[in-house]
Amino acid sequence: MGMGWHEWPLMLFTVLGQCAVGGFIVLALVLLCGKTDEVQKKSIHKGMFFIWVLMGIAFLASMMHLGSPMRAFNSLNRIGESGLSNEIALGSAFFAIGGCYWLIAILGKMPAGLGKLWLVIGILSGLAFVYGMCRVYQIDTVPTWHSGYTTLNFFLTMLIGGSLLGYMLKNKACACGGKGLAAISVTALLVSAASGLMQGSELAQLHSSVTSATALVPQYGQMMALRLALVVLGLGCWICPLIRRKQPGCTSLLVGFILVVCGEIIGRAVFYNLHMTVGMTFGG
Repeated sequence: MGMGWHEWPLMLFTVLGQCAVGGFIVLALVLLCGKTDEVQKKSIHKGMFFIWVLMGIAFLASMMHLGSPMRAFNSLNRIGESGLSNEIALGSAFFAIGGCYWLIAILGKMPAGLGKLWLVIGILSGLAFVYGMCRVYQIDTVPTWHSGYTTLNFFLTMLIGGSLLGYMLKNKACACGGKGLAAISVTALLVSAASGLMQGSELAQLHSSVTSATALVPQYGQMMALRLALVVLGLGCWICPLIRRKQPGCTSLLVGFILVVCGEIIGRAVFYNLHMTVGMTFGG
C-alpha cells in the first residue's frame, strides 16, 4: 500500500490550514492583550501576512485535489447538507474575515473597538473552519475515520503547529505568552502521542470482510514514531533556547516550523491511508 501520498493536496490543505488558524488565534490574542502597544501591533500585523500566504497555499492545494477552480465553486452548492461544501464555505469565511481585518489594519484604518470585535469573530470563524474539516471525515462507512481521534488530531495539529507559527510571527514584537505557548504545544504533543498509541491498539481490533485496518498501514508504528520525532525536533528548535533563557532566532523557529509541518504531514499521510470503505465491519 502507498502511504496516502496520492492525497498530498489534502494533506497540505488540512495541515497548513490548521496551522494557519492556530497562528492567527495566537496573533489575535496578542493583539487583544492590553500589554501590546501600537508599535508592537504594527509589527504583528506585518507578520500576519504570512498567515494568509499559508492559507493561499492551502486553498491552491485543495483546488488541485478538486481538479479545477470551478469544482470548488460548484461544491458550495450544498452548504448545510454536504461536509465538503461546509468546509470550503467555512474556510473561505475565515480567509475573508481574517484577510480583510489584516488589510484594513495594515493600512492603519481599523478602529480600535471594531478591530477587537473583528478579531474575536476571526477566532471563532477559524475554530469553525477546523471543526468543518473534521466533519468531512466523519463518515459512517469509513470506520477508521469516523471517530473522535479525527477531531482530536485535527485540533491538536492546530495547537502544535499554530502555537509555534504564532510565536515565530510575533517573535520580538511582544514578549508575553512565550512560555505559555510552548507549554500548550508540548501538552498537545503529549496528548497526540497518547492518541496515536490508543488508536493503534484499536485499529488492531477493526476489520471488514475484505481487509483489516492494520493491513492498510503495516508501518503504522514506524511512521507515527517518525512523525513524533520530527515534531519533537521542531519544537526543540523553539523550546531549547527558551529553557536557556534565550530568544530563539528566526532561522531556528523557521526550521522548527518546517520540521513540525513535515511531521504532521506524515501523520496525515497515515490518516488518509487508513481509508477503509466497508460493507460489513467487525470490531473485536
